[in-house]
Amino acid sequence: MDSSAVITQISKEEARSPLRSKGSTARPSQPRGSRLGTRAHLCRPVSVPAPTLGLPASGDQKSAASQKPRSRGILHSLFCCVCRDDGEALPAHSGAPLLVEENGAVPKQTPVQYLLPEAKAQDLDKICVVIDLDETLVHSSFKPVNNADFIIPVEIDGVVHQVYVLKRPHVDEFLQRMGELFECVLFTASLAKYADPVADLLDKWGAFRARLFRESCVFHRGNYVKDLSRLGRDLRRVLILDNSPASYVFHPDNAVPVASWFDNMSDTELHDLLPFFEQLSRVDDVYSVLRQPRPGS
Repeated sequence: MDSSAVITQISKEEARSPLRSKGSTARPSQPRGSRLGTRAHLCRPVSVPAPTLGLPASGDQKSAASQKPRSRGILHSLFCCVCRDDGEALPAHSGAPLLVEENGAVPKQTPVQYLLPEAKAQDLDKICVVIDLDETLVHSSFKPVNNADFIIPVEIDGVVHQVYVLKRPHVDEFLQRMGELFECVLFTASLAKYADPVADLLDKWGAFRARLFRESCVFHRGNYVKDLSRLGRDLRRVLILDNSPASYVFHPDNAVPVASWFDNMSDTELHDLLPFFEQLSRVDDVYSVLRQPRPGS
């Protein structure tokens, strides 16, 4: 058999091989967020059995950690803010698609339903500040914590579970002053049945003019993103304080980043940020400050 016949025979054998199928020359890429197995689906708003907590006891948690734990089990179903594969880059902005009729004309747009009502008279001249909850103001756990500030009962699948909540140091001072300086809005990717009672106990001064929960987020590439353009406020006068950059990926120039907090009781981040917010409260355009390099950055 000459060489051309051998090649032809090999090609036929390869075509009949059960290991060779359409697209099998390269291993199919994993879907986004699949590196952690069930991590992506845990972030969907579904009920998860309590035994899948997957959280270390409080004594095993790292103090002053700078990132959220990569695996939280049931916590994702209540407190999830970031669900993406950490290696995945996100775009700087993603706008809503423009609707176009078949003849190419742009239809008349229906009135936009903004997330916030009209600002109250006392806040008309104030900048709007969106403030995150988990790992920014508090840290919550299903594991018993001896020094918990709050214990919140949350019902999951007909069973009431106790959520232990720690307040970040200086959070009382911070919220009281922020409520005086700004129109403050609580915006969290957590579920309202957990976050609402926490806010009731946390905000003794009425600093939060409104509260927004997971259903107000935009689910984008495995993340619950807080789209500031949907608030109904001039973006030049909107700030967001959040420990997760993925939460404000659509509007990074409006962000004041804050380090994630878990249980370090010597943390001073909120106290240290107050002078900076005092400065921001007096500007007409937040970009005039936030787009400038900050000392130490």
